Amino acid sequence: MGSATTALLVRPLAAAAAVEFLHLAPAAVRLPPLRRTLARRTAGRGTTPGHVALTFDDGPDPRSTPYVLDALDELGARATFFLLGSMLERAPTLGREVVRRGHEVAVHGWYHRPQWYPAPARDLRELRRATEAVTELCGARPLWYRPPYGVLAAGPALAARRLGLRSVLWTAWGRDWTAEATGASVYATARPGLTAGATLLLHDSDCTSAPGSWRATVAALPLIAGHCRTRHLTLGPLRDHAVPPP
Repeated sequence: MGSATTALLVRPLAAAAAVEFLHLAPAAVRLPPLRRTLARRTAGRGTTPGHVALTFDDGPDPRSTPYVLDALDELGARATFFLLGSMLERAPTLGREVVRRGHEVAVHGWYHRPQWYPAPARDLRELRRATEAVTELCGARPLWYRPPYGVLAAGPALAARRLGLRSVLWTAWGRDWTAEATGASVYATARPGLTAGATLLLHDSDCTSAPGSWRATVAALPLIAGHCRTRHLTLGPLRDHAVPPP
């Protein structure tokens, strides 16, 4: 194969690789060193004194979200729920119930799938559809977007900005999506990250997790709340978290 022919083949591949790199570059915030560097911009580090943002993904789910809401009521805590449009479409009254109980609603996309490959039109279309569903069905305009799996690629990131949403990930989690999770294990995993300014990721649905794993989340909530109370930390939604602008 001659050098000219090789160059003709290599250039399209290089261009495609470059496009893919630019699309996925924002997702690098999931890597620990970069997450620490960009924490104030994307990972949800807040500046409200003594505040821990409590967030839930993947609902609303009629099988589990009501139990999470009841547990939060008992604890006197409020949270931010990142809703999937496909789930909300099936349970619109539950979305309104989340807001009625004083919680904040946010956008988790329409489907729970990572956007690995560049498709700007698709990303904008799906995110707009999810944002409109949250606004119309819950009766509250969302302020935040969290990508599924925490993969913040360029397409969804730009779509979120165009729709007026702030992209936010998390600084702590409980690994509550596994089949082995228990209330104690979720609390033990989350505990080191429960400091002022933290954003905690939990799940109110098992639609993309091990069946029944949400029960471990419910069991962990009193432990998490007790930990925060003894350290004079307040659990609350992202709207009270004072996340610095990007």
